[in-house]
Amino acid sequence: MEEVLKLQKRIVPELVDLLEKRYNILRTIYYNQPIGRRVLANDLGIGERIVRTEINFLKTQGFIEINTPGMTITKDGEDIIDKLKDSIHELRGLSEIEDFIKERFKLEKAIIVPGNCDLDKTIMSEIGRAAAIYLKSILKNDSTIAITGGSTMKQVVDNMPRVTNIKNVLVVPARGGMGANVETQANTLSARLAKKLDGNYKLLHIPDSLSDNAVSTIIKEKSIQDILQFIYNADILIYGIGRANKMAKRRGLSDEKIHQIEADGGLGEAFGYYFDKKGNIVYATPSIGIKNSEIDKISTVIAVAGGGSKAEAILSTEISTHGGVLITDEGAAKKIVELINGQ
Repeated sequence: MEEVLKLQKRIVPELVDLLEKRYNILRTIYYNQPIGRRVLANDLGIGERIVRTEINFLKTQGFIEINTPGMTITKDGEDIIDKLKDSIHELRGLSEIEDFIKERFKLEKAIIVPGNCDLDKTIMSEIGRAAAIYLKSILKNDSTIAITGGSTMKQVVDNMPRVTNIKNVLVVPARGGMGANVETQANTLSARLAKKLDGNYKLLHIPDSLSDNAVSTIIKEKSIQDILQFIYNADILIYGIGRANKMAKRRGLSDEKIHQIEADGGLGEAFGYYFDKKGNIVYATPSIGIKNSEIDKISTVIAVAGGGSKAEAILSTEISTHGGVLITDEGAAKKIVELINGQ
């Protein structure tokens, strides 16, 4: 099948372009339904006339329905999206890139979703969905999952299907809370994920960034120690990756500290640690939760991040995380390959 797709791309590239266009239209409708034609055209960056032609075709084929609120995807349309996903993956040569990144980072697995979430917001949902599917595939009875906060992790939880055949799953926040947005805090996501897995959860009611003195005091509390043991003994860690300067500002670090992180070459941030291009830690925020030194003890470590703008951040955090899993998008993956080859 892969060879047939490659031949089609070389001999009849216009058919491949049409296939990708219709796939993008269906996927955009799926993640924004119900959606009007004008909004769809704006989201895709193509003319309304072209959209009208394609919409008529997709409606004739029974892939979409058009009602007063807007367009929605039918069951056949959902099936087509799932089946086309693998074809688009092969057409764009993403399997080869997955193998390249897996080998260079010494990963257990690399999963690349077509597209670039910097340019198309629906791709972040695709990344979350890919991560949720992978997480479901590795779940076992008595699993303990540690999850960080953030908008990417929220997409993972949003796209996680209900699981009822796995028993005694425990979900814990990998770190304390951060920021004012409760929806994306690790505590909230832990509780929501546990509910979808028909499991249990424990919460860590501590701000993410604390002074060294506060950390040394709070960590002595028995209730905190009990939760930390569950976190340190997790079977699965799933976390997001951010750009160092952006995450430092979000965590409320001083301008002086932010400048120091940048001067020391900090590019990426994950679970409170800031990494340079060689994977060295240049700074760590004082916090209670998962420690970089504990990660090697966790059997499955899953990093989830996307967008070409995060390529350097992903490279810096993953270059020394051997044996993990990376789930990202095409935009980030291709930029990572460029960066590696440029070195």
